[in-house]
Amino acid sequence: MNDVKGKSIWRAEPRTTVQVQFPDRRTFEAPRGTPLEVYVKEACSSSEVPVIAASVDGELRELAYPLERDAQVTPIWLSDSDGVRIYRRSLAFLMVAAISELYPGVHIVIDHSVPFGGYFCRVLGREMFSAAELELIEERMRAIVAENASITKERVPIGDALAMFMQRGQDDKARLFSRRSKDYLVLYRLHQYRDYFYGYMVPSTAYLPHFALRLLPPGFILQYPRRHRPTELLPYQEYPRLNTVFREYSDWLQLLGVQDVSCLNEAVERQRIQEIILVSEALHEGRIAHIAHEIARQREQVRLVLIAGPSASGKTTFSKRLSVQLLAHGIHPFPLALDDYFVDRDKTPCDEKGEYDFEVLEALDLVYFNQQLLAMLEGKPVAMPAFDFRSGKRSQGREVQLGPDHVILVEGIHGLNPNLVPAIPKEWVYRIYVSALTQLNIDRHNRVPTTDTRLIRRIVRDATFRGYRAEETLNRWESVRRGEKRHIFPYQEHADVMFNSALPYEMAVLKPLAEPLLLQIKSPGTRRVESKRLLAFLEWFTACPPDMVPGNSILREFIGGSILHDYVPGR
Repeated sequence: MNDVKGKSIWRAEPRTTVQVQFPDRRTFEAPRGTPLEVYVKEACSSSEVPVIAASVDGELRELAYPLERDAQVTPIWLSDSDGVRIYRRSLAFLMVAAISELYPGVHIVIDHSVPFGGYFCRVLGREMFSAAELELIEERMRAIVAENASITKERVPIGDALAMFMQRGQDDKARLFSRRSKDYLVLYRLHQYRDYFYGYMVPSTAYLPHFALRLLPPGFILQYPRRHRPTELLPYQEYPRLNTVFREYSDWLQLLGVQDVSCLNEAVERQRIQEIILVSEALHEGRIAHIAHEIARQREQVRLVLIAGPSASGKTTFSKRLSVQLLAHGIHPFPLALDDYFVDRDKTPCDEKGEYDFEVLEALDLVYFNQQLLAMLEGKPVAMPAFDFRSGKRSQGREVQLGPDHVILVEGIHGLNPNLVPAIPKEWVYRIYVSALTQLNIDRHNRVPTTDTRLIRRIVRDATFRGYRAEETLNRWESVRRGEKRHIFPYQEHADVMFNSALPYEMAVLKPLAEPLLLQIKSPGTRRVESKRLLAFLEWFTACPPDMVPGNSILREFIGGSILHDYVPGR
């Protein structure tokens, strides 16, 4: 051993083991090549919430990943966003594999999610499954879970994969991968069934005990747990209005001839995208015109329109386009900002961390708000409030007096909460829920969460209009989502009508704008994992130039160039 300036060094034998350190500083050692699952089971054996994957030195890894060097490991639980995505994807694979064993040649479409936790699925090529058939499928799935069957992945030459998809009649996957630049494709295997799924999987079926199948004509629901209750299924809920939106969007995709991402890419490459954009925008405009017509039809009663929806839904542009349509019916919209009705800062409720919570309903002066609404609706002169966010105080602004041809438009997160306007007669109020409720799926088995649509919209908008980096937007997103789950989603079925702001072509336009922003995230960690996931998703799309997007499109609210940006209804 030598000593150089107080530093000791000595010869050692090459180590054939790997050391893994967890966030609590506990360290475990095993031979090189030991799967990550072994370390995680040893470290987290007492946890009631299962570990689904792990972050290895800041990179998301499957539990089947073999460790060849020392690493810092952070478990990814079923209660984490990445964990629940992997669980749902693996569960979908289990379902498709079980159906392929029981009903060879039957194709399943994983269509959209449902609010209480689950996927609505459809059957192609035959009548929908009966209750008895669904019971048989669920029994087969549970048997495969009980045997703890391995879920493995294989690198398959692209030609072999395409031949397999074509033989099965999976033309959606064949079209998608026919343009793939790499000469191979990674497929997952369960028993003898192989398929492509976008993203990681659990290592075996024993990780998938929580699910149920439920008949819902014209299809069925594959139910899974939600993040906040990761080991149980929530009670079944009816969602008739949301269901209507999903059916309508499916009809729109059929009309456009764009059933999946590969269809959209073909439209871009064959220069049919302009037609798709124009027809998509016409469908939006027709839906907004219909909503305005319904308000006009109930004109003798409706005096107040409440508009709510989650972040990056396009509520602002929707409100302005609705205002234009109302004017065409001779109705004068008067926009009213909820932000001007905040209570003084020292009266603002605090959250569990002791910080001001501006998102709870109690952050608004509801008594004052309802008093002013009633006065305006009765045609009385009202001095409008103006809230100063720097001082945290409210002051009086201009005086307004509305006439019988006015309707008040209020946009805010609490618009569907029945406690917002308890003093206003119910027949005076018309509630609208706005959100990007659906998305073009990659293929029949790989659904794209609508949350990702809104997140990518927000990343582009924050950079365009607010100067925020993508990492800053991602840092805020979890808090935004938490507020939506508390204050918006529980009330969405209270709406009189829903407007789906999703556009089938939008990812082709957002792709070249979002990718450079996401590529700026370099440092390892949660945000880097999320940026890589979104970048991998955007790779599926062929880019489309934004100059084809009409100036009044909801998409312009995020990419810029909206002709409605400075438009104030009624002024």
